[in-house]
Amino acid sequence: MSIPEYPETKVALKGKKGLIVGIANDRSIAWGCAKAFRALGADLAVTYLNDRAKKHVEPLAQQLEAQIFVPLDVSVEGQTEQVQLDFLLHSIAFSPKEALHGRVIDVGRDGFLKTMDISCWSFMRMAHLAEPLMKNGGTLFTMTYYGSQMVVENYNIMGVAKAALEAAVRYIAAEVGPKGIRVHAISPGPLATRAASGIPEFDELLDKAQSKAPTRSLVSIDDVGKATAFLALDGAKLITGDVLYIDGGYHIID
Repeated sequence: MSIPEYPETKVALKGKKGLIVGIANDRSIAWGCAKAFRALGADLAVTYLNDRAKKHVEPLAQQLEAQIFVPLDVSVEGQTEQVQLDFLLHSIAFSPKEALHGRVIDVGRDGFLKTMDISCWSFMRMAHLAEPLMKNGGTLFTMTYYGSQMVVENYNIMGVAKAALEAAVRYIAAEVGPKGIRVHAISPGPLATRAASGIPEFDELLDKAQSKAPTRSLVSIDDVGKATAFLALDGAKLITGDVLYIDGGYHIID
């Protein structure tokens, strides 16, 4: 039996073009993923939220040699349709402070709808727009968290949104799979990102994750990036519709 041949690491994604949505700064999960995609040879397009965010994201886009660098606010009608892409990383979530910091049972309609719009529906919309652009197949990624499956203190309404997002991943994977499009939800362990700063008592959550995870270590954005990039390779072409936990095994511990 012959030994299988594998492409050179640095060109595994050569010729692939991807859109990275969700880089806020150099601590963002999307930044770790973008670096890994680029290291494997992919050409990237990068978006930023607004002019205030641009100054933080533009230097990172330059490091990635991004061929396209454009604004994208998924809450603004019509902006999403301006983007062209071959594969997609969606790494955005938002909940108004009053909704995120309160009990789920007390969340108002407006807070619920805003949370679901940005954190779940925006991925569904991007997947819809990406489908016709992926004529030779492709990969869709979005970011979730363990709080979608278990009650995590202070995660609150975002846990509801992430549960909906994971369900959307499964249904979309079934719908676009015949076209060779794969869909993945990536679930990192807790990370000290800008988004996480809005979660009360987040430092305690980090300590708990490090002490209970089988590996006794916290995940980094580079850990997430490398594992995510693997799923874009041809070697992962039969993996779709699942949640990939990158958390040192924390999610298996009671």
